[in-house]
Amino acid sequence: MNMEERKATRQSYGEKLAELGSKNKEIVVLDADLSNATKTSIFAKKFPERFFNIGIAEQDMMGTAAGLATFGKIPYVSTFAMFAAGRAYDQIRNGICYPNLNVKICATHSGITVGEDGATHQMLEDISLMRGLPNMTVISTSDDTQTKWAVEEISKINSPVYLRLCRLDTPLIYEKNKTFEIGKAEQIGEGTDATVFATGIVVAEALLAKKELEKQGINIRVVDIHTIKPIDKDMIVKCAKETNKLISIEDHSIIGGLGSRIAEVLSEEFPKKLIRMGIKDEFGKSGKATELLKYYGLTAEDIIKQVKS
Repeated sequence: MNMEERKATRQSYGEKLAELGSKNKEIVVLDADLSNATKTSIFAKKFPERFFNIGIAEQDMMGTAAGLATFGKIPYVSTFAMFAAGRAYDQIRNGICYPNLNVKICATHSGITVGEDGATHQMLEDISLMRGLPNMTVISTSDDTQTKWAVEEISKINSPVYLRLCRLDTPLIYEKNKTFEIGKAEQIGEGTDATVFATGIVVAEALLAKKELEKQGINIRVVDIHTIKPIDKDMIVKCAKETNKLISIEDHSIIGGLGSRIAEVLSEEFPKKLIRMGIKDEFGKSGKATELLKYYGLTAEDIIKQVKS
């Protein structure tokens, strides 16, 4: 992991989207008056005729995207996660997922790491909402390389996708040429003392914990679950069989998120205790992103305590 090279996944999204626009002329981009923050502004400058600022009308934006999809276009739709998954849920459910339309909802500013914007803008329930929808694929990326892979890969799926992106800069975890597979988690390390399942921004925290624990003679593995739906059941069961302790961590509510999904798999396939780290049935608070990670117990130090407890 390269701690020196950091980039927000929303920035990676904007860069890759503009690059993808050159390859695929059917891609159009819609934004709800937040293109500078979501980084769709990069695409807008390059392809102004294929960019649509719908304004502060997120529900209308989802409906417009659905309409464009019926004409063979591939709409990438962006706004903050709170407004995408929350305010426009009804339109996503009935206008996109029910008719199974090819719309890519790429929501930025997810989780508590939105920071100073506070509880009203910290979307902690979007994974729960989106994974509950039939036909929806749910992806949560952890770094620049993985995000750029996902942005292009989802263009090849002819169905709805929810791509969860963050505001805060994250370290580069993977080599630039690394590729992934939708529905297949990434195992990092072979340690048998514990497995830490992580997604999105906290994958880097899990890897920092892994490195520190190695100095103490404790060997764990980190599993980056970038695809939450469909989830990699085989990987979850494999780790449950091979390691002593199971922990999940997410910048999301523990209700309905990654931890809940892993617990569902374990209950059906290989019953075993899972410690769920995340936001414990409460709203966020205003503060600096790094301070909020500490406040809610989502740092490498907190993972180390759970592994050793």
